[in-house]
Amino acid sequence: MELVKRVIGTELAIFESRFSESVKGNNPLLDRVMRFIIRRKGKQMRPMFVLLSAKITGAINEPAYRAASLIELLHTATLVHDDVVDNAMVRRNFFSINALWKNKIAVLVGDYLLSKGLLLALQHQDHEILEITSRAVKEMSEGELLQMEKARKLDIDESIYFEIIRSKTASLLSAACSAGAWSATGDKETTEYFRNFGEKAGIAFQIKDDLFDYGQDNIGKPTGIDIKEKKMTLPLIHTLQKADRSTKRKIVYIIKNENTNKEKVKEVIQYVHEFGGILYAEEKMKEYKTEALEMLKKYPSSEARNAMEELVNYVIDRPY
Repeated sequence: MELVKRVIGTELAIFESRFSESVKGNNPLLDRVMRFIIRRKGKQMRPMFVLLSAKITGAINEPAYRAASLIELLHTATLVHDDVVDNAMVRRNFFSINALWKNKIAVLVGDYLLSKGLLLALQHQDHEILEITSRAVKEMSEGELLQMEKARKLDIDESIYFEIIRSKTASLLSAACSAGAWSATGDKETTEYFRNFGEKAGIAFQIKDDLFDYGQDNIGKPTGIDIKEKKMTLPLIHTLQKADRSTKRKIVYIIKNENTNKEKVKEVIQYVHEFGGILYAEEKMKEYKTEALEMLKKYPSSEARNAMEELVNYVIDRPY
């Protein structure tokens, strides 16, 4: 993402400094955990979406930096909580917070990050941005609960799958884009336009993430974890639609009763490849990416727009 770094590299450095400052606390244990989180920060794509949305629609200003920090605080909090919910011991090739400090501390750390984000917005009266991000947190929780409910019966069809990922993942990316647009314009129509853009990019992002579960490469988390957790993602849903009755029964039986058996999980992954689940999901992912890129054409060609296009393409092409 060379163009992205060239276009908003300075602004990203400012954001990183502001973010580090925003998580500081008065508790020594909390500060140790925060330092651990900052040292192992991810790709920071969501702050990039905030800043580029602001730059395309106007300019990166103080509200945009606060919006980027708020989005990253909420994102980090959800990751910490997700690892507790999923009992995940690894995050980005490092031990997770709950693996190192146990679940109680991890939950409290997630709560702390959420509260810091809310206070950051309230202290500067960024009420619209707070509403945008609070709505995203609500939708993320609803999406996660819907996925858990459906995992019990394995009755997720394609429409429910898209409802889940629109809530679980795309909502935060759409919030990032709409918060960036609002910070630069204060215009509700522009904000809604970028919310839709971010939703399409976010859906493509999640399909890509789901595809990793059926790969062979080292991506910082084990493959087959979605099958183990009975998560019905698009490659598997398509496979169950296309498989003959006998194979479908076998796949469902493995997911329900043998989902901790590594060899059986590999068998399911093989079926997904054989029945075109991977190719189908890749096609859908590319459709959403194309729709997102088409929306950007409303704005004149510029370094900021080109950088956003590069970022959307990276969402699809990223190796992990």
